[in-house]
Amino acid sequence: PSSGRVCLRRRRRLPCASPISRFPPLVGSTQTLSLEEMPTAAFLPSLLLLLADRSYATPTTIKLGLEWFLNPDHLPLVVALREGYFAEAGLDVQLLEPADHWEAEEEILAGRLDVAVTETLHLAQDAARGKPVIGFSRFLHTDGGVLFLGSSNISRPSDMCGRTISYPGSPGIGGPAIVQTMVEADGGSCDIASYGKHNGGFYHVKALQDKAAAVATLVFYNFEVIEAQQMGLRPGFFSLKEWGVPDFCQLVLFTTPQRLQALRPQLRQLVLAMRRATGLIKREPARAARIYEQHVKGSAAAAGTTNRSALAKVGAALSGAAAMVNPVAAMRRRKERKLEAAIFDATLAALPNDNSLSGAYFQGLMAWLVKTGQVDAQVGPELLPEGYWTNDIAL
Repeated sequence: PSSGRVCLRRRRRLPCASPISRFPPLVGSTQTLSLEEMPTAAFLPSLLLLLADRSYATPTTIKLGLEWFLNPDHLPLVVALREGYFAEAGLDVQLLEPADHWEAEEEILAGRLDVAVTETLHLAQDAARGKPVIGFSRFLHTDGGVLFLGSSNISRPSDMCGRTISYPGSPGIGGPAIVQTMVEADGGSCDIASYGKHNGGFYHVKALQDKAAAVATLVFYNFEVIEAQQMGLRPGFFSLKEWGVPDFCQLVLFTTPQRLQALRPQLRQLVLAMRRATGLIKREPARAARIYEQHVKGSAAAAGTTNRSALAKVGAALSGAAAMVNPVAAMRRRKERKLEAAIFDATLAALPNDNSLSGAYFQGLMAWLVKTGQVDAQVGPELLPEGYWTNDIAL
């Protein structure tokens, strides 16, 4: 008979099996039978129920590559991991940061990743280059665009004609394509060859501060604009969606078609767990902030991050120690915390409830890529959105 102990299984309190019996009693029975005493026909339904219980199953490992270092954009992933939503769904999700830059689809093909984060822009570009990619869930939609400072004498998009642009990927065509589209949407006329090009990486604000460029693009409002505001730089911002550029500052999950087929049920559970996490973040932002802070500081994150992140944590610890004896360092740390809080708050509004994207959206994005010369004109128009995006998982 049962010893009276209780076990927690999927949020219900159930009698624990006695040391003699390894199986639960029959439905409607008050007695626990040993395996020897249980009739085979009666035993099978209980065994099937037992095997269906996820708590007994081996979790499926999903190695998920981030597109950048861990930051508040990844909140749904962090909350779902720390709150156990992935584990409850039978998933062992490992969040991996790139040491520098990786071609994520090659990592997936090599078995080092299962899923990765990218932007819709890069997903469409990779598909047009013939890479085996397919996106299946959007989890962040921020306001992207062009950043400039109050000292730049820019008040409208047409004022950007011929100015120097800072953008990752310079001297490629991407930065001028964005700015030129905005200039033309504002009624301006400009020679696309007139733009200066500066590769400041993702250090957009620094490039503008140093006057290495007049404008910076591929900017996320919830990061760089907030950063510039906190620094008192009087930033200006032109939004993609308001000036003729497809709204592509959206983070999505993608994999290869082969991995999608192999992991379809698990990827559905991944999306549902992230959706559940998004709900918690929106209802309880203060709690979500604590979860994120604990994850960044905790040793659990160290196993899935790079040496760069580990060094950053050491640097933060040293900075904190210095602040105890150095009032200047203490003031700097207070400013950093204020900036972190402002970025976190701005990111909350960028977390969508809807993880799907329409085919019409990708058709518009691809048409713009072809028009601006970023995708082969012979390839882009023939590439159907369903070849590199599916809503089957999200919906």
